[in-house]
Amino acid sequence: PIHAIQRISDFARRLNEFKGMQIPVMRRSIEIEQLGESLNYASLELYSTERQLIEERERLAVTLVSIGDGVIVTNTEGRIVLINRVAEELTGWTSQEAEGKLLTEIFCIINEETREISENPVEKVLRDGKIVGLANHTALISRNGRERSIGDSGAPIKDKSGKIMGVALVFRDITEKNRMEAELLKTQKLESLGILAGGIAHDFNNILTVVLGNISVAKRLSNSEDEIYERLKIAEKATLKARELTQQLLIFSKGGAPVMKRGSVGNLLRETASFTLRGSNVKCDVFIPDKLWQVEMDEGQMSQVIQNLIINAQQAMPEGGLITLWAENITIENDIPNLQRGNYVMIGVEDKGSGIPEKHLPLIFDPYFTTKEKGSGLGLTIAHSIIKKHGGNITVKSKIDAGTTFYVYIPASYNNKEDVIIEKRIQEITSKGTGRILIMDDEEYIRELVTNTLTHCGYNVESASNGEEAIELYKKAKKSGHAFDAVILDITVPGGMGGKETIKKLMEIDPDVKAIVSSGYSNDAVMAEFWKHGFKGVVTKPYKVEELYEVLQGVITINDSLAKNKP
Repeated sequence: PIHAIQRISDFARRLNEFKGMQIPVMRRSIEIEQLGESLNYASLELYSTERQLIEERERLAVTLVSIGDGVIVTNTEGRIVLINRVAEELTGWTSQEAEGKLLTEIFCIINEETREISENPVEKVLRDGKIVGLANHTALISRNGRERSIGDSGAPIKDKSGKIMGVALVFRDITEKNRMEAELLKTQKLESLGILAGGIAHDFNNILTVVLGNISVAKRLSNSEDEIYERLKIAEKATLKARELTQQLLIFSKGGAPVMKRGSVGNLLRETASFTLRGSNVKCDVFIPDKLWQVEMDEGQMSQVIQNLIINAQQAMPEGGLITLWAENITIENDIPNLQRGNYVMIGVEDKGSGIPEKHLPLIFDPYFTTKEKGSGLGLTIAHSIIKKHGGNITVKSKIDAGTTFYVYIPASYNNKEDVIIEKRIQEITSKGTGRILIMDDEEYIRELVTNTLTHCGYNVESASNGEEAIELYKKAKKSGHAFDAVILDITVPGGMGGKETIKKLMEIDPDVKAIVSSGYSNDAVMAEFWKHGFKGVVTKPYKVEELYEVLQGVITINDSLAKNKP
């Protein structure tokens, strides 16, 4: 357009020159005709250029509309020249309303942490003359007051000579991105906590095994009427509570897989409620039907779920109140979110407390989310994680000032013929054991405890500190005709062969080997799915003498019985 306008200007100047000039008419006519042609050409060129500008502007408008980020263009005075659709949505201002206004009227940004107004990006770009990024933790306050985390940059708009003609701001909503990054960081922290807990738990549970084992032996040797017996019972309960603390840390680690046993949740609900609310101003009514279905569960973890839910209900009623705890058999006939069709035992925990705001309900199972002044916000997260690992689900209903109800669904389990045989044989287990037992554990004091305890129970016991020693002892015993009736293998042996590798070697020597896996912590699912790895039983450290004895007798006696009953 500049060239076309210049030609028109030249034409006007030439016409003025013709005035007063004494030249032949013919020549003047020819030159005027030539100037006319130049004018027509210039006019056509101007028209063509205008069309190109219009088309270019249309392409620019389409491009700006298509951009997924917000775009605001201002002049050097900081007044808005152009704003695209995404920027309209984020700021709450339409392009017609925003055009000509100062950027600070439309684009209100603050620091999320300090809540102070952030520097005007246009002023910063004009001052520095280069692309600048928005500061970290920048939030945009929209026209309706909604706050969003945003990020990106502002850049100067320059002409061919390098002169700044305006500023272009490009920004996007990163609220969800920040939330996901925060959740990822929390998850990483939990994983780190699980790894740390696992390392501590292995050694800690070994120590607790010795403490708990010796307490159990001392109880057996003392008179139940003596005061010392009651003191030992108190010490035993305290040791078991220490075991529960370790278990809570292991929930989030890979070693926190539940060690399943079939049983009824009825007694567990009563005992957990009684223990949790002891000495509080809250009463709990428990309703359990007579024929409640059995479930496959880790009793320690399931007790933790109920305890967390009861504590949550108790905290919702600081002035006291009533908690209703019940269980019932239900059948789900259609697939629903997070639950497949099938039979379940449903556990309900209801309080009459302050309730949970509707906006918080989707967040209550998130790590560290809490509205309470006390607590870490992990209680419900732990409960949710445990129930998921049991193949169930947990839901909640709540109403402000009316109370909250949690529903826990656990897949039901049924006894088969084999279970009936096992239940019958467990009742027939004698108080005195017989047979040869091999124990493999890297801790000497655990080997001594188990050896002395099982010897006192009537067993002939040998021990090994690692898998290699255990394999050699097993070979030697089998070759001599005095094979071991059962083997107890610690799954984790630092610097040596652990139980997982040892059982593979033993099964090559003797496919019928009766092995029990034992550990206070494991990075894999061996403890939870011991049968898949060739083990016949499992005992979790720390354990009481009675627990070890029951599992050992079950593996030796029950497996013999099952073998005889096979068709």
